[in-house]
Formats: sequence, C-alpha cells, structure tokens
Amino acid sequence: MAYIELNEVSFRYPDAENCAIQSLSLSVEKGDFVVIGGPSGCGKTTLLKLLKEQLTPVGQINGRIQVEENEIGYVFQNPENQIVMDNVLSELVFGLENQQMTTKEMRQRVAEMVHFFGMEHLLNIETQHLSGGQKQLLNVASVLLLKPGLLLLDEPTSQLDPVQSKELIQFVKRLNEEFGMTIILVEHRLEELFAIAETVILMEEGKIAYEGQARSVISRVWNDQHEGFLPFLPSVSKLFYCFREGGDERRVPLSVKEGQRWLSGLNVGQERTHEEKTRPHTEQHKMLQVKGVSYKYHKQGPMVLKNVCLDINEGDFLAVVGGNGSGKTTLLKVLSSSSKPFRGKVNLYGESVHKKKPESTCRIGYLPQNPLLCFMCETLEEEFKELASRFDIRNEWNRMDEITRRLGIAHVLTKHIHDCSGGEQQKAALATVLFINPDLLLIDEPTKGMDALSKIQFSQIVKDLHEDGMTIMMVTHDIEFAASHATRCAWLFDGMITAEGNVRDVLNNHYFYTTSINRVSQNTHLPTVLTLEEACDTWKIPALY
Repeated sequence: MAYIELNEVSFRYPDAENCAIQSLSLSVEKGDFVVIGGPSGCGKTTLLKLLKEQLTPVGQINGRIQVEENEIGYVFQNPENQIVMDNVLSELVFGLENQQMTTKEMRQRVAEMVHFFGMEHLLNIETQHLSGGQKQLLNVASVLLLKPGLLLLDEPTSQLDPVQSKELIQFVKRLNEEFGMTIILVEHRLEELFAIAETVILMEEGKIAYEGQARSVISRVWNDQHEGFLPFLPSVSKLFYCFREGGDERRVPLSVKEGQRWLSGLNVGQERTHEEKTRPHTEQHKMLQVKGVSYKYHKQGPMVLKNVCLDINEGDFLAVVGGNGSGKTTLLKVLSSSSKPFRGKVNLYGESVHKKKPESTCRIGYLPQNPLLCFMCETLEEEFKELASRFDIRNEWNRMDEITRRLGIAHVLTKHIHDCSGGEQQKAALATVLFINPDLLLIDEPTKGMDALSKIQFSQIVKDLHEDGMTIMMVTHDIEFAASHATRCAWLFDGMITAEGNVRDVLNNHYFYTTSINRVSQNTHLPTVLTLEEACDTWKIPALY
C-alpha cells in the first residue's frame, strides 16, 4: 500500500451545490515531492486539509483516505491563522513544549532552525509586529522544528520576497532529498517548482486534470493549448515552445541554467529596442509627495523607515519591491494615514494626509496585505451595503454588480468571507476598496494568493483602472507582475529607497530581484529582456499563444 492513498474521494462543504473534491484518486509514495497547482477554488487547499485529520473541514466525505504517518506538519496559507503566541521565541518553542521536550533539545533544535532562516534578530519581537513574510517564515520554522515525516505546505512562498522564496524552496527540497521527508506543496507560483518536483499535479473543479513528471505535464498542457493551465507553465518552457512548434519534451528547459544552455545554441534575429511603459499624457502633476519620512513602532524601537523621499505623479503605476521587513507595508500605512510618521511629511495635492478634510477621505484607497482586514461584515454583499451607507454612495447595486463582474467574483457575494479561497478573499477585498472609487490606490501584495489565470484577469483590471486615470502604488514580491505592468519601480532596502526609476532600469540584470526571463537572457548572445512578451518582440519570434 502507498504511503498516502486516496480512492474515489469526494467532499462537499455544508450548503454547497457542488463538491469541492470530486471522485479524486491519488497515490503518493514515501519520500515523494509532489507539487499541486491550479486555479483558485479548484480544491487544492481542501485536498491538503483532508490529509491531516485534525484539520478536516466540516462537510460530507465519501471515499477512502489512508495516510501512513502520525507526525504531519501543516503550514497554512494565511500566516495569521497559525500563530498562537505573543513573541517569536515563544511561538518557536510552543510545539516543542507540548511534546514535553527537554530544555537542552529545544535549545539545539531552535538554534539550528533560527540560524538557517536568519531569524536571530527576530527572537524577542512581538509576533504582531512581524511583516507577512516574517510571519510565514516563523510558521514554517515552527512546523519543521517538530521534524514531521509528512510536510503539507499551502502556498508557503506567497508572502516571501524573491530571495527568501528561493531559499525556502531549496531548503524544502533538501529536506526531501537528504532526510526522506515526504512533501506535498500547494502553490500558485510554480515557476521555480517544476524544476525540482518529482510529481506535478494540476487540479480543476475538484479533479486532477494533469498528473506526472514536470516535462510530461508541460508538454501535454502545451499540446492541448489548455487556456486554464498555460499561464501556470514556467516562462522558459513556454519560450522553448515559442521557438519551435512541438519538439521533444525531453529537451524542454525547466530552469535558468537549462534555458541559458538552450538559448546559447540558437541563431535568432534580434533588435535592441525597448519601449518603456508610459501613459499617453505628456504632462504629469504631482499627486503625493513623501518628504523625509521616518517611522518606528515604539519610542525606544529602531527606525523602520529612514528619511524616505518619494514623489508619485498623477497616472503613475509605481511598484515598490524589497525584502521582508524592509518597510514596504509600513510605508503604505503611513501614506494611507493609518500610521503617523515619526518625522517628515506626506502631502496629497499639497495637504497633509494626516490632517485631511472629511471630503477627502475617499481619495486614497488602501488594500492591506491581509484581505480579511477589509471586512466588518460576514459577506461581500453586506460589506457593500455598509460602505454605501457610510460614504453615501448612490446606485450601489449597479456599482456592486459592475465591480464583482470585472473581478470575476459575483459568485461569492453571499458566501461567508471565511469560506472563500485565498484568491477569492483577495479579490473581494479589492472590490471593497474600488467601491469607494479612490484617486490613488495603495495595494499591498495584490497578487498574493492569486493563481496564474486570476493574475491575468487581475492585470487587465489594473490596466483598465490605470488607463481610466487611477494612480496606483503597489507593494509586491511578484517581480514578474511588476515588470509586466508597472511604469515605475522603487527598491526599498533597510527602510530606505536605494533605487528608483523606470522598471527596466531598476530590475534589469539582477540575480534575484528580476524576472525568470531576464535571468535566462543574461550571459547569452541575445539582448536582455524582462518578460516573455518582450522576448518575442525583441528576438523576432512568433506570438506567445
């Protein structure tokens, strides 16, 4: 019998019309590394929770589930849901204390894990003051301290910066290879995972649509031209198929190294022209001015922001990138007037946002990293009604219908917000912010929790908003999204802006803070490019698909 065996398993949530999991059969051997992808709401998280009995959701289960493992580690999609203690060190030792482990062994385990994740400086910090990425690292470290035989990870990299994301993926791979730990990882960002997964599963509507080794799955999805899964394929693999129709699937590159070797042997046309993304308007006016802003959470605490200066013009689409804990979310809170700076000023059209007049309360919309913070009501429909009453918004039903249709979430209007998937929660929260029609939209990790297809849909929404005149400032770890859609980019490091300019100038030719296609095009005879679309244009190859 296999280590994990699911036989014709179906699961239906209470009052749901359709099953979240439909007649699903799956076999996983001990020591396997399985990666599961698919659109939001396809049943990935539900499947993962069914494998850990204590987390099995309420509902009707049919079929047979057999798991030959008692010690199962689980990392939640939302890091807020897993932290139970007030400070970092207490959280790390919480599970170990429950196992009645000796102080000596706890010290050894914690020291090793903290050193690997570089968390020494966080040990005495209160968990509520951690960034989203730091909370996610804390959750992963806490689970791994228990040395589980089976590790279930639900979007573990969604809150991590590019450097930490790569480190975590490689660490999980080491756990699998060096210690034989069975890994089942659910993720929307599959770019780095196809190269290391033994088995790739793509789910759709509660069923397994594709299953097998990475190159086999990529080949079948491409040959089928499955529109729902094409966006999930690695950029370098799609580039391979752009150059040749069909081709031997055994030669499909999965990593930057394989992509560079393959590109180096090609003789293709090229032209060194790069069009910068700019708005059609020639004259721009300053909207928001950040003048020497510094901020710290406690009077005796360290400065999180240090003399930040930044101008945002009308019509800008500014992406702010940087590592976890560099101050990106704090900057957004200060700009939105949620937090008052320790020093410096933030002016909106010449007036301080911290002394704004009542009529200007709708001019800045802020979408926080945790989408649930946008809700005071249980459903999106109830939230719309509350906002309409508070801000005296007329024709609220027409506006509600327009926004939910644009975001593709009309089906969750009356659904309890906690029953929605992570991607659905994120888009629902965005809907509440757009409902008040702000001039400046501040968004913190907007693509976090979104699958590849949802990101394409979301990018069109953001593009339309931008073209309609909305100014956007976006904090993101999603470098691919920033490169494709932002007009400007700012790099925040240690509370200070170290680089600012157009996207190409800021993101080109870096090791980590750049796109997969840019890394692939480095050290080849071809001009460097940031996106797959730019590669097709610059290198004179056929359209993508």
